[in-house]
Order: sequence, then C-alpha cells, then structure tokens
Amino acid sequence: MTGTQKQRFTGDTANERPVANYEKTPISQEKMQREADYIRAQRLLESLFEKQLISLSEFNKITALNRESFSPMLAEIMP
Repeated sequence: MTGTQKQRFTGDTANERPVANYEKTPISQEKMQREADYIRAQRLLESLFEKQLISLSEFNKITALNRESFSPMLAEIMP
C-alpha cells in the first residue's frame, strides 16, 4: 500500500474484504512540471523511433535515462 492509500474493512466479519480508501494529496508544481517534461520528452523520442531515426535499443536506453532524469510519478510501475 502506498502512503496515500489506507486499508479498511467493510465491517461484515463473515466476508471481510479490504476496501481501498484513497486520500487526496496535493502535487507540487515541481512534480507536475517534471511529469509534463517527461511526457514531452517521451513523445519526441517516440517520434524519432517511428521515423526510424533511432533504434529500439537507443529508444529503450533513452527512456530509462528520461525516467531517471524526470522521475515521473508512476516510474516504479512502468515496464
């Protein structure tokens, strides 16, 4: 579970199942800017790959560097 997700139960002891309870947390302007910059960089990279200006290997290497540089919010679950 993440820091913004808490587990709670339905109260039905015969059928106890956790229910996700997400809390809203503000996102800083800096994080939003990094996310936008990452998306812009990836779109440009995809365009270069589609036009065959870079290889798949180069695409994958640059994608990994972009994730390190921009630290997008969902980087840890991206393939």
